[in-house]
Amino acid sequence: MKILYGVQTTGNGHICRSREIIKGLKIRGHDVHVIFSGRATNLLQEIKICKPYITYRGLSFISTRGKIKYLKTAFQLNFIQFYLDILLYDATGFDLVITDFEPISARIAKYRSIPSIGIGSQYVFSYNIPITKGKLFGRFILKNFAPVDYPVGLHWHHFDQPILPPIVPDYLKNDRHAIANKILVYLPFEDKDEIKLVLQDINTHHFYIYINSCKHPSDESNLHYRSFSRRNFLYDLAECNGVICNAGFELPSEALHLGKKILVKPLVGQMEQESNALALSQLNLGTTCQKLNRGLIKDWLYSPSNPPMNYPDVSKNIVEWIDSGCWNNLTSLAQCVWNKKQ
Repeated sequence: MKILYGVQTTGNGHICRSREIIKGLKIRGHDVHVIFSGRATNLLQEIKICKPYITYRGLSFISTRGKIKYLKTAFQLNFIQFYLDILLYDATGFDLVITDFEPISARIAKYRSIPSIGIGSQYVFSYNIPITKGKLFGRFILKNFAPVDYPVGLHWHHFDQPILPPIVPDYLKNDRHAIANKILVYLPFEDKDEIKLVLQDINTHHFYIYINSCKHPSDESNLHYRSFSRRNFLYDLAECNGVICNAGFELPSEALHLGKKILVKPLVGQMEQESNALALSQLNLGTTCQKLNRGLIKDWLYSPSNPPMNYPDVSKNIVEWIDSGCWNNLTSLAQCVWNKKQ
């Protein structure tokens, strides 16, 4: 099949899981063309497997100090260019569109009457799962941002719904000894100075802090600032004893897979992250906080870790399902994959 694959790039998680599926589809001989939207190409890493690709501005949000700024977001949106990108894209010959919550590819599928599959954590919110209340605008966005014919939702638990486990790379294994006082920190939506203020006095632990704006690695006592590199990031993830991060989906999934304890701070105003934090708390898989708090972090540092979740190779199963062309049997796929979990 000739497949158009859309990837939302406002977070690294979309790229990580999409890369696994794109690789699998290409191995099976499919002709995959990729659309990235949300971030400039020069800020994207390890996307060689995704060639040929094209990058669009797309739609994304603006946040400041851990909160979504809806007014600033509205002013920076360019809907004219957004719809021009959709209408002018040459979709000739495509048999299928797959999107990881990427809005341009989803609408190309709709306007060109091409079957579409959505793969991502955002597609679980149509099911009966833990969701924060009173977020009508957030629900509207999740439902209409990248609509598809066949939504494939990912979550840490199935909740007796046709939901799949997280997509974790098959090379992510427990092959390194964890260092008890090493903590990985990835809070891209938070203020760097606030992170420093909270963590610098906790001198019992070393914090490896990945910041998108960091150009060169630097060390300040127990704080170790790192520029983002997927290879180095996974090395520190495998070696750390715990992870402090926002309540996205991919990084908590990788941490849970490896059995690392997690402390999440959801991005205020984003229903997806607030609901993820609620689910983690209800499932007793992690600790949540609404504000970075030194006392809470100190308590969390000495809390026990959960055993590794050992998620199965979900991407392989999804690729086989896509390749089969039988996209109505999502319930059977979900049951099959969860049964493989050790």
